[in-house]
Amino acid sequence: MSPPSFGAGPGAAAKPTSIDSPDMRRADRELLSLALIDARNHTLHLLSLYEQALEQAGQARIAPTAQVTPPIWLAGHIGWFAEWWIARNTQRAYGMDCPVRPTRLASIEPHADLWWNPTQRPPADRWAPDLPDLSATKAYLLETLEATLDLLERAGETDAALYFYRLALFHEDLRGEQLVVMAQALGLPIGAELPPPSTSAAPLLLPATRWRLGLDAGEGNGFVFAQEAGHETLSVPEFEIDAQPVTWQQYVEFVDDGGYDREELWAGEGWRWLQQEGRRAPRYVEQIGAAHRGSGGSVLQQRFGATLRVSGHHSAMHVAWWEADAWARWAGRRVATEAEWEIAATHAARRGFRWGEVREWTAGTLRPFDGFRPDPWSAGTEFDPQPLFGQARVLRGASFATRARLRTLRGRAFALPDADDGFFGFRTCAL
Repeated sequence: MSPPSFGAGPGAAAKPTSIDSPDMRRADRELLSLALIDARNHTLHLLSLYEQALEQAGQARIAPTAQVTPPIWLAGHIGWFAEWWIARNTQRAYGMDCPVRPTRLASIEPHADLWWNPTQRPPADRWAPDLPDLSATKAYLLETLEATLDLLERAGETDAALYFYRLALFHEDLRGEQLVVMAQALGLPIGAELPPPSTSAAPLLLPATRWRLGLDAGEGNGFVFAQEAGHETLSVPEFEIDAQPVTWQQYVEFVDDGGYDREELWAGEGWRWLQQEGRRAPRYVEQIGAAHRGSGGSVLQQRFGATLRVSGHHSAMHVAWWEADAWARWAGRRVATEAEWEIAATHAARRGFRWGEVREWTAGTLRPFDGFRPDPWSAGTEFDPQPLFGQARVLRGASFATRARLRTLRGRAFALPDADDGFFGFRTCAL
């Protein structure tokens, strides 16, 4: 007997009415124009917060480090990316059918490619003194935005015609989240704060069903990232899933029980990573466990340059996939699959399913859906899923630093299992 079906996944949403709507993937020219202005203002605001944080710390500039990309370079790259794929791309109206190397016009800045094209400016050279200063970078950001908006006014209202404008918007939003992640890595206070912790709810039981993952282009889905393209229909057995990501209070119990010393809890590659890193807790944690318990919690973690006592009810954060997998083994559970996550997020929100504080690791490796189609723009960038198929793990949900319009139930991100710099957490299911 076949299991009942919730349907082939969430149905197509209506056209957005707000620039903060998750349906902005289908945005028309008018809303796209407003959202592009909003995204650029947000980028400029984050740059100002960086500048203020450095002034308060008595620093003239950020010391070069291999751990992060220079914020000013990243900001210039945001403007360059939009110009490269819109104003300079004579075949932008083809959308997904645009050639990987379209015919291009010259930049408004003669040195733009030398400065901000990642293929010409490798990571080690992005701290070089020949790059533009903050003032010049901001001027370039404003000029490229003006060019983008001018062209948008004359664009068609089809998915193909608006593809690269939507891409520029979401690329800038993702880079904005990266700037917040980098501020955490650099220890710079930029005013980013976690939402208040919610009351924990009991795990949720969901019935067996058939479910279709993925998004097919041409079905009114608007903009689709490459790793989301195509579909896969699964028979999902009945499952019990956590109503919220694993909390610090739960994670402390794993540490107290010797979780970082028990090889049997770790996958082979995860154990090798743990020994190489010498890790005793998630990234940025200074103290954790019963020996450090005091009023208000049992975890001390660096947050944007300050050491804070973390609420036990907040989601465990900056967790690598290997740590999530080891915790699940210790608890006699397993990391949730992305199908289970999506089903629960879609159908159990009124029953207490909560997400949005951390991006959440899911089980299994990143793989293409049936009908996968490479996009014309991501090859050679960290957004290209193809080199990481079978290696990276899928991340679902959103973090507190994710812009509202990127908080979609079907959004699919990815990272290698040792990544822990992002605001990453996880939730589990019963075996």
